[in-house]
Amino acid sequence: MKKVDFVQYDLPNGLHVILHKDNSTPVVAVTMLYHVGSKNEQPDRTGMAHFFEHLLFEGSENIKRGEFDKYIENAGGILNANTSIDRTFYHEVLPSNQLELGLWLESERLMHAKVEKVGIETQREVVKEERRQRIDNQPYGTLLEQTYKHAYNVHPYKWPTIGSMDHLNAATDQEFVDFYKTFYVPNNATLCIAGDIDVEQTKALIGKYFSEIPKGVKPVPRPGKELTEPKQTAEVRDIVYDNVQLPLIIQAYHIPAQGTPDYYAVEMLGTLISGGESSRFYKKIVDEKQQALQAGLFNLGSEDPGLSLAYCITNAGVKPEEAEATMNAELDRVKTELISDGELQKLKNQMESQFVQQASSAVGIAETLANYHTYFGDANLINTEIDRYLKVTKEDIQRVAKTYFTKENRVVLYYLPKEKSAK
Repeated sequence: MKKVDFVQYDLPNGLHVILHKDNSTPVVAVTMLYHVGSKNEQPDRTGMAHFFEHLLFEGSENIKRGEFDKYIENAGGILNANTSIDRTFYHEVLPSNQLELGLWLESERLMHAKVEKVGIETQREVVKEERRQRIDNQPYGTLLEQTYKHAYNVHPYKWPTIGSMDHLNAATDQEFVDFYKTFYVPNNATLCIAGDIDVEQTKALIGKYFSEIPKGVKPVPRPGKELTEPKQTAEVRDIVYDNVQLPLIIQAYHIPAQGTPDYYAVEMLGTLISGGESSRFYKKIVDEKQQALQAGLFNLGSEDPGLSLAYCITNAGVKPEEAEATMNAELDRVKTELISDGELQKLKNQMESQFVQQASSAVGIAETLANYHTYFGDANLINTEIDRYLKVTKEDIQRVAKTYFTKENRVVLYYLPKEKSAK
């Protein structure tokens, strides 16, 4: 794999800057990661982090409402943002001669955003519509919301990133201002630029647009560090009746936080079970037994201990209990039989391929560098984390299967058609 070179430094106001130079194409990614996600919210004001992802495209003291996108589009660029349980990420991809435009826009978002009534009211309606489209009116749309709610009792991962519409409606204008002033500060952000840049010129432009932004004065709340989720000791089972045609089985297992030694073996176990049509779930449940339309396992890696989700959408006429028994049998097989040398080598090849793919674009490199710095304080993991996967042994995979993929450590949800609730 090609090494990713970068330079990094801090401005006096605490803003961390990472620069990666790649002059192969005349494109630059300007990205800003704020270390605020839904886990930083108050229990009675959920949805604030995601709400701000929308609100901060509204404009600023120097950008008229609705003009933010137009600046980028008129320059031939694209832009987007996303919010997770752990962080909020904004990015623009521009022709490299428009670097200064991207820096100006991000500095406006950080220093001069308009957190005022007209934008707040507009974005409340936008978020409500997003919830209707993506969650309430989608088959299985509440899957993650229901899973996290059942899996966490204490930790703030227990509420969804999109949050509660009632909470957003109840929030005062001043509460929105306070959230902005608490979390949207240079010392809670990482600015990462990747692509066709001159490093010294870029440093000068960053100084021009960001050095005078004052450091935040309030401590940034990290409630997830204080509210450790107690160890689950008994299986949790429930049924969700939804507007679906085919039953869905979800098994959610508590797993260690990303970056911990066991996490790498859990990730490789997930690929073994679910990585393509030759994976164990697909071969057994979908292909051989024909019990399911889809079956897989994916890990929701997070800054604090997260979840691994095994799932199965059953074929018509198949009892969910039968498909779940096959899921359990395949997971139990990992506990009782070491995987083959060939399977282990294939897993390592798949992990290397994933690393190559995430480093295939300027914005992918920028986001990866920012994530590694924010979560681990080590941006160079972009070059070295693959070694942690390659050191995983067959015994490690068997051990984490026995440790974490147990009945006592899981939540099981059945999504069933609404008409079954009356029977």
